[in-house]
Parts: sequence; structure tokens; C-alpha cells
Amino acid sequence: MRALDPLHVDDDVAAAVNTVLATVLGRRLEEAEAVDPLFAEDLAGRVARFTLAGGRRMRARLCWWGLRAAGGGAPQAAAALGVAGALELVQTCALIQDDVMDGSPLRRGRTAVHVELDEQYATPRRDRPCGTFGGAGAVLAGDLALVWADDAFAEATAGSPAAAPAAAVWRSMRAELVAGQYLDLHAQATANRSATRALRSAVLKTALYSMERPLMLGATLAGGSPDVLAALAGAGRCAGLAFQLHDDLQGAFGDPAATGKPVGEDLREGRSTYLLAVARERCEAAGDRTGLRVLETVTGAPNTAGAEDVRRARDVLDQGGARAQVATEVERLCRRAEESLAGAPLHRPATARLVRLLREACGLPPGDAPDTVGESRRAAGEPDPPAEQPRRAARPMTEFDDALTGDPR
Repeated sequence: MRALDPLHVDDDVAAAVNTVLATVLGRRLEEAEAVDPLFAEDLAGRVARFTLAGGRRMRARLCWWGLRAAGGGAPQAAAALGVAGALELVQTCALIQDDVMDGSPLRRGRTAVHVELDEQYATPRRDRPCGTFGGAGAVLAGDLALVWADDAFAEATAGSPAAAPAAAVWRSMRAELVAGQYLDLHAQATANRSATRALRSAVLKTALYSMERPLMLGATLAGGSPDVLAALAGAGRCAGLAFQLHDDLQGAFGDPAATGKPVGEDLREGRSTYLLAVARERCEAAGDRTGLRVLETVTGAPNTAGAEDVRRARDVLDQGGARAQVATEVERLCRRAEESLAGAPLHRPATARLVRLLREACGLPPGDAPDTVGESRRAAGEPDPPAEQPRRAARPMTEFDDALTGDPR
């Protein structure tokens, strides 16, 4: 087999990963058909279509650019793309099962898998934990995606000198994802409104899973040094938390055509987001009892809160300053991620691409690459610009440090 040209992959990482996924899923579907045709059509086929039909391939791209920033190239390219494809299958599992837990009707602008199954068989809602036949079937579909992800990871890393350390990162990532999702569910069930707990859940299920671990997987496959791994881990964790905070903002204020999900769904479901925790804190500090009542009426009321209720809650988030404060913190966390990369012994062109990807994920403009920040100004004898003033009073970074580095309980 001819070695992959990493420069060719650099041009379109998502397309390269899609090619790998099509091959892997083609084999899995053949195996599923041999097991049982109905299983192959209803579950295996849905998992394959869901995986191939959407998503930004962000985790896969981070894995690739982690490899490239750590100096990896042609010898590790096939393994990295295989692991990148495996990451997309883990994401399929997470999204399908998340939609069951939240009762979400849409995903990526299309009907959620559990709703598809119920519509196919016209099955009624039932009094059981998974809710419907479709819910139970979707849980199994998620399980299948995770099994396929593990298979794909093992196949991709077989024979690699970095197979063992990469497997350790993979195991950590899976456990952290489940832990973060459970903390999220636990907070909803116990009405835990702590900003600290919301941050910790966001670190586990998003910062680590969505950014740090994919970067670490790529860099580990490249044989990255401890300094390289530490820099990428720090950048991924900070940018990953920023990504989750940005996602919270999009869930409340974004365009459903872009997010692929109904606006205000997080509010109705009463999810323990950092955005909501900040809004409550600000209402309490201002003595805004009306704002608190609005939030109490809307959050956790998926069956009763209407569009007008959601609009009023969004007004509280906006006019009370929570929206602007969280947006400021997204920018600060992303800046910290860039600083983590700036002084590290990384491959600079790849790192510049990585910075753009991190900023894109956080909804920020491209900005400067870490190796050029400030250098052109200083070379021209210009002073650095004054520090940017936050739009609202920002929280001490120590609170974020606690969430980023340990268990806040």
C-alpha cells in the first residue's frame, strides 16, 4: 500500500477522514448483514448513515493537527486517519444517546435516530426509562457505534510503536465522556445549579473529550515529547472549555439552521449550563426576583414552556449580562489556549492551522498564529496594544483553574 501524502491530507482533512470512514463502515455493514438483515438495515445502517452524513469532523481534524503539530508525517498518517475515524464513531454514539436522554427531536438539522425508529414502526410512548421503542433502539445503535469505534481504533493502531500510549489516552477519553455526561444528568436530577459543577461537567464531557484527547491522540501517534504533549493538552483543555461555553451561547441564541437543534432546548430541559448558573448569580446579586422567576418558569419545563417563555428567559440572559460575560470568558480561555501553544516546540505551520481550528470551534475570528503574535509589532518597534477590557466583570480565572485541573467537590 502506498504511503499517504500528509500534505495532501492537510488540504482537506475532513475529506480524508470521510474516505477512511466509508471504507471502515462498508466492512462493518457487510458483517452486520451476515449477522441479521433486519439488524443491518435498522441499526447498523442508521449508525453508518448518521456518521457519514454530517458533522464538522472537528475531533478528527484536531487529531490530525495534533499529529502534524508534533512533527508527525507520512509514517503515522494512516494510523492517525484511522484513529480520527474512530473518534467520529465515538461522537456518533454520544450524540445518538444524548438525544435519547434529552428527548431531542432533531440532530444536525435532521430527525434524531430515536424519533426515526418510532416513526418507522409507529410505536407509542411507553412508561419505561427509554420512553419508546425508538429510544431503546437508539441506545443499542449508540452501543454499536462505540463497539465499532473501539474496533476501528484497534485496527488503526495495530503495529504502531505508539499503540500502547495511544490506547491509554483512548481509555481515559471514553471514561471521561461518560463521567461528564453523568454529572450533567445528576445536576438536572438534583437541581444542582452550581457554576462550579457546571464547569467541571463541561471539562469532562467537552474540554477533554472534544479537544484535549483528540489532540493528545494525534501527538502521541507522532511520538511527541513530554513538552509537546503538555502544551497540546493545556491548549486543548482551555479551548475545549471555551468551546462548551460557546455551545451554551449557541443553544440559547444561535440560529437553528446553523446549530441543527431547536433554539432554547437547553433552557427548556433545565440543563446545568454555566450560562444559566451565571444568569442566576447575576439576578441574585442584583436582587432581580422577576428575572429569577422567569428562569425558574422556563428551565426544566420542556412540556409547558412556550416560545414566548423562552424569549423572556433569553432576555434575562442578555439584559442581565450573563451572555456578555460568558462571551468574554470564551475569548479569555481561547487566548490561554493560544498562549499554551506559543512557546512550545511545535511544528509552526501546523500549529497556525491548529490555532485557526480552535478559534473556529469557539466561534472566534481566525486571529494571529501563535508564532507571530506580537512579534511583528515588536520587530517594527511598536508597543504591544493595551490589554482588552472585558465587556462585563469577568470571573477570576482561579475558578476556571479549579475546574480545569481537579474535582471541585
